[in-house]
Amino acid sequence: MMAFSGMFSVVFIIVVGMIIFVIIKGIAQWGYNNKQPVLSVTARVTAKRTHTSHHNHGANEHMHHSTSTSYYVTFEVESGDRMELHVPAHEYGMLAEEDFGRLTFQGTRYLGFERQL
Repeated sequence: MMAFSGMFSVVFIIVVGMIIFVIIKGIAQWGYNNKQPVLSVTARVTAKRTHTSHHNHGANEHMHHSTSTSYYVTFEVESGDRMELHVPAHEYGMLAEEDFGRLTFQGTRYLGFERQL
């Protein structure tokens, strides 16, 4: 019983540590983005991808499942550099590979894309 109690404590500390790490990392990224200038550059959409996460909630007979999807678009700027940015679902659906236009971003934060014909 003591071994189980010790193991539970270690796992609990690891999980809490991971949660704190993710929160601190998110705050640091948010601060970094806020310090960056807002840039508008000519860019082309080169790739699109999604990431779906599955979540289990509750316990035993009250268990329910949910999923969430994140949307990412890779843009290539005039210099040839590429950047992948997280975009809102409604904008993801409006973008197609090979679209050309003005990308507006701040650090790693996507702010918009205006297609040019």
